Amino acid sequence: MLNTVLEHHLPIAQAAEIMGISERHTKRLLAAYRKDGPAAVAHGNRGRRPHNAVPEEAAAAVVKLASNHYSGANHSHFTELLREREGIDLSRPTVRRILVKAGMGIPRSRRSQQHRFRRKRMPQEGMLIQVDGSHHPWLEDRGPKFVLLLAVDDATGVVAQSVFHPSEDTRG
Repeated sequence: MLNTVLEHHLPIAQAAEIMGISERHTKRLLAAYRKDGPAAVAHGNRGRRPHNAVPEEAAAAVVKLASNHYSGANHSHFTELLREREGIDLSRPTVRRILVKAGMGIPRSRRSQQHRFRRKRMPQEGMLIQVDGSHHPWLEDRGPKFVLLLAVDDATGVVAQSVFHPSEDTRG
């Protein structure tokens, strides 16, 4: 794109619009491109090691400890052991990332998905009455607070009784 502008095949305004940047920034890029060539367009931190990267020595120590001393520990426990006993303070995801990269990743265990069966309704009306209270601003702060107490027949789903009461208790 910048070559096209430099060869006068495309105006700066149109190039800026295509790239989704301002004309001023396009002019900055052009000046840097003229001065340093294509390398000027690359970000200045390209190729640098991040300041928060784990040093290679620490990563190697983590892998060595995981394979020798603490081979039976899961990631969370291993991270705690590193912090308490070895003085290596790394987060659990960082420890996991190091171990996975080294081919030692312990897969996260998942709980078995137990299907919850719905209870069957009672076969006959009146065998089970379910009572529950609903705390809700029924009067929208224009009066006292009430709880709606509702009694529902389990077999039919019919409301047997409902009443507003100041609190949810057995005297309702």
